[in-house]
Amino acid sequence: MPNPPPQPTAESRSVARHVGSVVVFCLVAFLATLVSQSVWTGLLVANLTTSPGIPWSVAVMAVLLWAMWRYAGGAWWPNSTRQSRAWYRRANPVASDLFLRAMLAGLLSLGALISLWLALGHLIHVPGNPAANYAGYSLLTVVAVIVMASLVGAVTEEVGLRGYMLTRLERSVGGWLAVAIVALAISPGHGATQGFAVVTLAWYLLSDLLLGALSLLTRSILPSIAVHAVGLLAFFSLVWPTDRFRHPAPLGSQGLEFWIEVVVFGILLVSGLAALRSLAARTPKYGA
Repeated sequence: MPNPPPQPTAESRSVARHVGSVVVFCLVAFLATLVSQSVWTGLLVANLTTSPGIPWSVAVMAVLLWAMWRYAGGAWWPNSTRQSRAWYRRANPVASDLFLRAMLAGLLSLGALISLWLALGHLIHVPGNPAANYAGYSLLTVVAVIVMASLVGAVTEEVGLRGYMLTRLERSVGGWLAVAIVALAISPGHGATQGFAVVTLAWYLLSDLLLGALSLLTRSILPSIAVHAVGLLAFFSLVWPTDRFRHPAPLGSQGLEFWIEVVVFGILLVSGLAALRSLAARTPKYGA
C-alpha cells in the first residue's frame, strides 16, 4: 500500500487562513473604493444629462463622501467594529511640523512626477485619462465638478488603499513591503482606466509609492489625501487638457519646452527625495 500523502500541519493551516483573511480583507477594501467612485460617476452622468447648469451632483456627493468618511472612521452601527474601523481608516492627527514636512516632500515629489509626465509626452505617446469636454457647461459646474472629482478620488483611494489595505498589510509583512504590495496590487486598476502601457503603469506605480510613503512615515492618510487631491486637481484642470498639444518626436528634435521640463524634473526630483529623507529622519522608527 502506498504511503498516504502528508497532511498539512496546524501551523501551515493557520498560515493559510491568515493569508486568506488578509487577501479577502484587501480585496473588499479595493472593491469598496471602486464602488464609492462609481457612485460619483453615476451621479455626475445623471447631473450632466438632465440639468448641467446646476451641479447638484456635487452637493449630493459631498454628503455621501462625508458619510463614507464617518462610517469608515467608526461612526454608527455596528458598535463592535467602531474601534477597528477608526484604526483602519488611519486618519490619525499629525503634528503640525511633521505635517508641513510631509506636504513639502509630497508636493515636491508630485511636481517631479508631473514634470516627468509632461516631458514623456514629447518623447512617446502616454496613454491617460481623456480630457473632459467642458464646452457648453457653466463655469460654476466645471469648477465644482473638478474640485469634487479631486476630493472623491483622493479621499476614497486614500481611505481604502493607504488606510484600510496598507494598515492591514503592515501587520503581516511590515511597512515598506506593504507600501510596495498596495502599489502593485492596484496597478491593474490604473491599467483598466488609463491603458496597460508600461510607461503609464510605471508612472502610476511611482505615484502610489509616494502616497504610500507619506502615509507610512506620518502614520496617517491626512497628508497623502492633501497631496493626492492637489495632484488630481492639477491633472484634471491643467495636465490632461493640454496633453494633446504634446507630440512625440525622436530625442533631439524637441523644443525648448521639453528641456525646461527635464530640468524642472531633475530639480524637483532631487528636492523631493531630500525632503522625503528629512521626513523619514524625523519619523519615529517603525514599531517604536
